[in-house]
Amino acid sequence: MDTMKCTQCGTTGLEPGFVEDAGEHSRGYARWIAGPLERGILGGAKRMGRPRWQIDAYRCPKCGHLELFARQPV
Repeated sequence: MDTMKCTQCGTTGLEPGFVEDAGEHSRGYARWIAGPLERGILGGAKRMGRPRWQIDAYRCPKCGHLELFARQPV
């Protein structure tokens, strides 16, 4: 996005991308889930009934800082 500015160094023209999730049974991209992390009986995160939001990531070409945004429910 040409109009977005890096919050660390002020450079414009952040590069779009995504945060990969390569874990077992993953869909290949990370998601943001509302609320504090609660673990189930087997140690995994409790997610049932919680909205999930796609994470959009932008990287500064100058300093490498990442800006993350929870864009829309998935």
